[in-house]
Amino acid sequence: MSTVNQKHRTGDLARFGGAKTFEFVRGTPNLVRPDIEQFLTYSREFFEARRYTNGGPLVRKLEARLARLHGVKYCVAFSNAFWAIVTTIKSLALDGRTELVMPSLTYRRLADIVSWTGLTPHFCEINSKTLAMDPEFAIKAINEQTALLLAPHPIVNNCDVAGMEALSKETGIPLVFDSVESAMESYRGRMIGGFGRAECFSMHSSKLLNGFEGGYVTTDDAELAEQLSYVRGFGFANEDKVVALGLNAKLNEVHAAMAHAAIDDLPDQIERNRGRYHLYRSLLENIPEIRLLEFDENEQRCFKTIVVELLDTWPLSRRETIDLLHAEGALVRPYYSPPQHLKKMAYSTICEDLRETERLAERFLLLPCGEHVSEEDIREVVGLLVFMKAHAAEIRTEFKGGAL
Repeated sequence: MSTVNQKHRTGDLARFGGAKTFEFVRGTPNLVRPDIEQFLTYSREFFEARRYTNGGPLVRKLEARLARLHGVKYCVAFSNAFWAIVTTIKSLALDGRTELVMPSLTYRRLADIVSWTGLTPHFCEINSKTLAMDPEFAIKAINEQTALLLAPHPIVNNCDVAGMEALSKETGIPLVFDSVESAMESYRGRMIGGFGRAECFSMHSSKLLNGFEGGYVTTDDAELAEQLSYVRGFGFANEDKVVALGLNAKLNEVHAAMAHAAIDDLPDQIERNRGRYHLYRSLLENIPEIRLLEFDENEQRCFKTIVVELLDTWPLSRRETIDLLHAEGALVRPYYSPPQHLKKMAYSTICEDLRETERLAERFLLLPCGEHVSEEDIREVVGLLVFMKAHAAEIRTEFKGGAL
């Protein structure tokens, strides 16, 4: 429960000595826990079979279930999304080439993942409307060293899937989608999962599908699916035959049980997410200086994460806004900021002109959302924003009097 503080003056803000709005932090991770009895019911299956890993019954059923949900022929489950993406890149990258084209405004560690494959991230500009990789800019980063195109979907809606597929076909460069933020969504009426050569997903507890931890790859490519299944399991094709350079990236049965229970809850979870999103949309209409990134409800959407843009008319800086909300216990996050090309890396990267990426990286916020954020919490968060707007001049004066 929030403390339901009524803010009357600037001094009532927690940043300046007032009481916090939230006794317990309200953050942005999803953290949906499925019904424990459902989880235990699934767990009894592997427990009674005495098969806890190495392609046990629940993992096999999970792969088949996810393949059906995504409308693809094959799904290969991994211990986490990290190894799902690494092994997919390694399996598909063109031999003898050294670069991978990707955007800089995306998951803050994605370039690190690429570096594990031995490829050099080559950052391209993004589309200012979708906040996603776009063929118009990706083509400028392609050269004779390009081994792969890695297209992450943004947090809200999707990238230009058709355009990226056309670019891949035109250039002959394999295309992989990082679809961690677009699980169970659709593009032009078709489920995300069957586009490009492969798509990679996460089952981390902060994501839509909570498997405690885990990841998976979807594809219609039988040869790729077979290769990935070998690589994740030490390279074994059978008990005595090694056919690939492998590692131990198998999903165990406990995680698969959790994922099954989470899938059972998905329709209800999506409706709960939809309710939170619609409430935010209704309340934020009263703050024209803040623009909600709206989900395209003509497609299947999961409504998991709430992203807003602070427009030029918003009277506080994003840094000030974040500082004030954090003090109140609202753990908002900047949207993929700073972009990866501005960070100090332990490996080399290549950049195009990314001025638009840098501009956009300063404008967006993730607001509290997920299973542990109630309707009352949402009203409190928006109420704080309304108060901050009304008292912006006094707030700026307070900040000038002390260090931010």
